Amino acid sequence: MPQDWTYPVSAVLFSIAAITDWLDGYLARKRGEETEFGAFIDPVADKLIVVVAMTLLIVKYPTFGITLAGLLIICREIIITALREWMAGQGKRNVVAVSNIGKWKTGMQITAIIMLCLFKPSFEFAGFNYGLWGFYLAQFFLYVAAVLTLWSMVTYMKAAIKAMDLN
Repeated sequence: MPQDWTYPVSAVLFSIAAITDWLDGYLARKRGEETEFGAFIDPVADKLIVVVAMTLLIVKYPTFGITLAGLLIICREIIITALREWMAGQGKRNVVAVSNIGKWKTGMQITAIIMLCLFKPSFEFAGFNYGLWGFYLAQFFLYVAAVLTLWSMVTYMKAAIKAMDLN
């Protein structure tokens, strides 16, 4: 939406979604309340929220860099989700369990998405363009997330290939 208030509102809504997702997983692990359904649906929900946010940001900022990084992130999310489900069907879910690189990738993605939602590139105050600098920093985080995205995908794919029974 073109109104200025949509920038902070979208950033807050995405932040709430990210925080509640993290809190849900943390509490489930801490209390020993993990379920098979939760193990299945949580990554799906994570991927959906990232894919929807990245799609909207690509539409909002149709630059080469944001589009390429966004498409890499979206494609990786779909590929790895499918790979995890396939490996789970083979009884090898732990082969593609979340790694530290995956956690860093998620952190960078969330930071980049929140910042891209928050900073309107033309926001100026007292002669300084805060929005533009915030937007540049958000793009930097998005590019770091895209590199980590590729790195984690290669890591997961290599682990899966080693464990695959292709017969």
